[in-house]
Amino acid sequence: MPEAASAQPTRATLGASEFDRDTALTPREPGVYDIDLSAGWTIINAVNGGYLLAVLGRALADALPHPDPFTLSAHYLTASQPGPAVVRTETVRTGRTLSTGQASLFQFDEQGREVERIRVLASYGDLDSLPDDVRTTAKPPAIPPMEQCFGAEDGAAPVDGSSAIADRLMLKLDPSTLGWALGQPSGKGEMRAWFGLADGRDPDPFSLLLAVDALPPTAFELGLSGWVPTVELTVHVRSRPAPGPLRVSITTRNLAGGFLEEDAEVWDSDDRLVAQSRQLARARLA
Repeated sequence: MPEAASAQPTRATLGASEFDRDTALTPREPGVYDIDLSAGWTIINAVNGGYLLAVLGRALADALPHPDPFTLSAHYLTASQPGPAVVRTETVRTGRTLSTGQASLFQFDEQGREVERIRVLASYGDLDSLPDDVRTTAKPPAIPPMEQCFGAEDGAAPVDGSSAIADRLMLKLDPSTLGWALGQPSGKGEMRAWFGLADGRDPDPFSLLLAVDALPPTAFELGLSGWVPTVELTVHVRSRPAPGPLRVSITTRNLAGGFLEEDAEVWDSDDRLVAQSRQLARARLA
């Protein structure tokens, strides 16, 4: 009997990925959506901010006349937990090329009171209608080939209890930003990695919202440890990403008063800058 051919891994398609299922919302009435936040996107029991932004991003895409997020500014008010949540959206303005809306995500606390977790103001458009003219001084980050980088499966899991989201990501970190994992942080406040979804689904504008907040915090390379919760996150989606893995570069230049900023760039397989972000996060100093 001939030897069986080795099985080829199955890649998830857009719309059929775990990410798509876990960010899908159920319309309750116009502008109101229900969702069960998945425990699969948690970091130390709190739901990841990029995953939450993708959830609200999808709600706004349904509520607004334009399909694609161009810019989103999110304020994280209280820590979200896995479980039922409600998203409420409001259309602020609609125009020919851009529409603007806001969305909030709510959950109930132990006393049964409704608590707002995150509030977003966003503008949407059509990425496919943008001109091809690009004039830039930006350059893709210098990251070694993927086979020379390291993921959680190689022993680089950043924090106890953070493996839930790590299991859903293809994250290969640049060795030069892994000093923290060896007890030798560089002090530079830099983090770089290859990024994708573990099931092989290609990137789209909504997975870019996850990518900007999915790497280990730059605070680790500054010699800090523990949870670094996001206070505010603004994302600019610049182009629809090409198929294939993304490269993400995040830098911090200033930690002061217990807060730091993180500036992120996301580059696609065609060497295009497809997303940028800046967030303010709280760092645990002791």
